[in-house]
Amino acid sequence: MSAHALPEKVRKGDPKRDRGSRTGFSTGANSAAAAAAATLGLVHGQVPDFIDCVLPNTQRVRFAITDGWTDGRRARAVSIKDAGDDPDATNGAHLTAEVERLPGAAGRIELRGGPGVGVVTKPGLGLEVGGPAINPVPRRNIHANVEAAGQPILEAGDGIAVTLSVPGGDEMAKKTLNARLGIVGGISILGTTGIVRPYSTAAFRASVVQAVDVAANQGQRTVVFTTGGRTEKCAMRCFPALDEACFVQMGDFVKAAFQTAVKQGMQHIVVGAMVGKLTKIAQGLSVTHAWREEVDRALIAEAAAEVGAPPDLVEEIRAAETARFAAERLAELNLAVAFHRALAERAIRSLRQRYPGPHRLTVLACNFEGVPIVTVEEHELA
Repeated sequence: MSAHALPEKVRKGDPKRDRGSRTGFSTGANSAAAAAAATLGLVHGQVPDFIDCVLPNTQRVRFAITDGWTDGRRARAVSIKDAGDDPDATNGAHLTAEVERLPGAAGRIELRGGPGVGVVTKPGLGLEVGGPAINPVPRRNIHANVEAAGQPILEAGDGIAVTLSVPGGDEMAKKTLNARLGIVGGISILGTTGIVRPYSTAAFRASVVQAVDVAANQGQRTVVFTTGGRTEKCAMRCFPALDEACFVQMGDFVKAAFQTAVKQGMQHIVVGAMVGKLTKIAQGLSVTHAWREEVDRALIAEAAAEVGAPPDLVEEIRAAETARFAAERLAELNLAVAFHRALAERAIRSLRQRYPGPHRLTVLACNFEGVPIVTVEEHELA
């Protein structure tokens, strides 16, 4: 569901983008800003030009609002996405929210998808099939900001319907893997923190290297690599004795992280990941970004078969587009621990082969809420 695209050459007439580490905002953050601004338009009779919006990471940020409009019953607002230095397919997108007062709806807030927002057509994404591709964290964040802005309406016993749309979102989606994931007709509304970091730039790779160097310079001999914020929080709960400097969000940069750890003589390397990235690490990929290479469905199916999944489910997994599909179906059969252990063992073998050294390896598999499923030590492998 990544909105990232392959970096494009600067076209004639385009302003040259600086390459660096400037952060931007997610589609979820812009959607929340537009929705809150439109809601204020309903409350006060005028859509503001700026809105202070609380991000999922609790940071308060001011967003500019354009094309505000209201007739007292409905209101519209637009927040234009700035992806910072990340080569994101949705950079410049006009995240548009139209809100409507729902008389007698008893404080209910409805979130709907409009043109340019993708529709989920396949299971395995943690979203309702047939519903809009608005991920759980931004969904909650939009709800919270609308609730705060719309208190007078909600306290009066009415509700608020929020319809998100993205002009040109269907074209933007063609630069992503959405269609392959079963999301059709538009982009996804994403963002677990609200902030977009330039995962696809050399600057982020350099920051991973720097973080390992800093840990080593502080005398740390253990490093914990995670693929994002949720896996890092999971790892911190699982390894509370470790100093904060030991925890490094490597993002997609497995090779850069491991080469630096080996060079610095780290004695213990821990990897925390969810099922999709864990599979890509097991595949031996140097960079696990979504656009680099598809997840190996045969590897996932093999692991599922190994832990006792029924043959018909194994074939469904082999045909599915996401690793999450397998994780969710196997969890229903109480095979989540065994399945993630099988993937973790494959990841350890792959990492050992690609990055030899005296260090020992540990893999921590987390679920989609950042809760630990299983921890596998290298010495446990047969």
